[in-house]
Amino acid sequence: MSHRGRCLCGAVTFTTDAPPKGASVCHCSQCRKQSGHLWASAYVPRDALAITGEVTWYASSDTAHRGFCGICGAFLFWAAHAEDTISFALGALETPTGLRLEKHIFTADKGDYYDIADGLPQKD
Repeated sequence: MSHRGRCLCGAVTFTTDAPPKGASVCHCSQCRKQSGHLWASAYVPRDALAITGEVTWYASSDTAHRGFCGICGAFLFWAAHAEDTISFALGALETPTGLRLEKHIFTADKGDYYDIADGLPQKD
């Protein structure tokens, strides 16, 4: 199944024919601050994701960077420097996706204003 996604304004699009892995919700403070709440993503090999349009990359740490649309600001990508995969925003995908969330990550850093009650595995 091919997956296609885009930012809010459509200036950045992406496609992959690779099966996405690790569908998760990140609760870390960086994802919460950048997205305004949580960030749901999955990953594929970098060379399996075709991106069109201009992505602005932000070095959010010494080990990773985040990609977003410079026009509408949509947070679309996360990539660790030492890995050959790239994560993309599940919310940017065209539906149907055929994907299901597998887990919650960085739950020890989650906001105090919500609970995680869906029964999926949680990783601190």
